Amino acid sequence: MGRIVRWILALTLALAGVLVAVTLLDAVVPPVSTLMLGRWATLKPVDRRWVPIEAISPRLVHAVILSEDARFCSHDGVDWDALRTVLGDADEDGPSRGASTITMQTAKNLFLWPSRSYVRKGLELPLALWLDLVWSKRRVMEVYLNIAEWGPGVFGAEAASQVYFGKSAADLSVREATLLTKSLPNPLKRNPAKPSRGLQRLAAKLSGQLGDAEPWVQCVRVGRSR
Repeated sequence: MGRIVRWILALTLALAGVLVAVTLLDAVVPPVSTLMLGRWATLKPVDRRWVPIEAISPRLVHAVILSEDARFCSHDGVDWDALRTVLGDADEDGPSRGASTITMQTAKNLFLWPSRSYVRKGLELPLALWLDLVWSKRRVMEVYLNIAEWGPGVFGAEAASQVYFGKSAADLSVREATLLTKSLPNPLKRNPAKPSRGLQRLAAKLSGQLGDAEPWVQCVRVGRSR
């Protein structure tokens, strides 16, 4: 039993060491997500074009914060009040996406697997707290916008902008930015280039709210929209 405990302790320390090393490395180099690795491993195409956050329209940054995580700039990686509410409403499959902050989604994309299980959600929490501790909010947002899935094999804002609108992420209009944002919860079924009436309605509502987003995004300011 003592040997098993030592092995478990050694494995835990090794995994912690790998996590620290990967996180520090990802703070300065373009990271990849587990979904990208999975597609490469199965010989499926991956379209990801890393760009710095300065090359992404502030309209998209603002829209994503407003839609996905309005308290992004003020929480510690986990929105505890929202999490308690969503966990209380969870079904047998586990908590919904509504429980995840942008930091938690970034942690999931970098280190975990897609599912609604309590196990994955439990792992997301310490990982999100760790990312918030060692990375700036600006870096978390930059990584999230470069590894988020926007369609089969399409990862990151630049690839999505080019694939769906034929333009750089820096040049997105308000409508395009909100369509991309509202496709995030279901990127395999929502097509920003050919939006359903439901997606258009969600994007239009978000467009009308964007003016109120300005006070919430000081931590990732990237300049004024064109």
